[in-house]
Amino acid sequence: MQKVLHSDTIRAALAAKGWDQKTLAEAVGVSAQSVTNWLKGADFPRPAALLKLATTLSIGFDQLVQVDTASQPVVAFRKKGSAKTTQDHVQRAMALGALLKPLTGYLPARQSLRTQIADTSLTYDRLQATVAAVRAKLGIGQEAVLSYERLIGQFAENDAVIVPVMWGAKKNHENALHILLPAEKVTFIYLNLDTHLEDFKFWMAHELAHVYTPEVAGKPEGEDFADAFAGALLFPRELAHRVYAEAVLAPTVRAELAVLHAAAQAHQISLYSVFMQVSLHAQAAQLPALKVSEPEVHAVRNSSAVRGELVSATLFAPLPPAPATYIASAHSVFQSAFFPALRAMLRERGTGAGYVQQALGLAMPDSQAIYEELTR
Repeated sequence: MQKVLHSDTIRAALAAKGWDQKTLAEAVGVSAQSVTNWLKGADFPRPAALLKLATTLSIGFDQLVQVDTASQPVVAFRKKGSAKTTQDHVQRAMALGALLKPLTGYLPARQSLRTQIADTSLTYDRLQATVAAVRAKLGIGQEAVLSYERLIGQFAENDAVIVPVMWGAKKNHENALHILLPAEKVTFIYLNLDTHLEDFKFWMAHELAHVYTPEVAGKPEGEDFADAFAGALLFPRELAHRVYAEAVLAPTVRAELAVLHAAAQAHQISLYSVFMQVSLHAQAAQLPALKVSEPEVHAVRNSSAVRGELVSATLFAPLPPAPATYIASAHSVFQSAFFPALRAMLRERGTGAGYVQQALGLAMPDSQAIYEELTR
């Protein structure tokens, strides 16, 4: 089905701004005839123009475009701290999904078989059975340290394209962005490398849960399951049982915290994740709760001055990486088909550096450097 714009919505937005079609064309950077064709349904904006149109008029993707809702991008965020997701965040993510659609034609052929989790129950025993099966699939024991490298292969096997980005430690609203394109049967997962390893591992496990459960991706129940799955996968019941047995023997809150902290360091995950999994185990087994409270755990974790280097610094020291190094790491470290597909599309279609900028969310100088590396 050919997509068309909601012309009435656009005309109403123009009237509210006191603009005519020519003014809109200048703001978007296209000809007045292009805008006329869009409004008549004779043509449809290219992804970059569509994104500019949506942001210029402050219109959500669902209000701007008449599409079959079954084919609309499904988006989910892994937010930073207490950041609030607004309609603007959703709108931009939906527009980015539309921008990525042409790129899917340059990706490898889709997998005929994918891993899916049918049971998204949060019940303790059922969730533990799920993560035990996933760990077995990954080829590691229930008490083994789960590295993020172990998770990477699962994304490619399930048509999920990792897009490693460097968005800064505090700049953006999200640290991970999940965009499922149902019609194309492809998922793009943006992962911010400017974060600590303990958080990065949790986000990767969280995103893997979305990949395994596409039916609930982007829904509240999907977010709840992804969070619960990530914590249990990184620190399952067997580990929680062993750490609980040691922690309850600690005579003080401080000594108990030391036990939890040692486990967190050994498994390269956050102190809070260990605390939560041990607490959930105790609750499920009807055992006495830990002495330490959740606020005390947060206070210790937030006051810690040493959380290790950022993933980006570990990968690319010294920062910033050269474009060629950054592009190569996406393939060699994250097994991502993103940049080979982007290179093929840029060369075949003659697409400019502006597409790279919008697809990666980077400043124009950085986007230009990556564009030149991809097209040389």
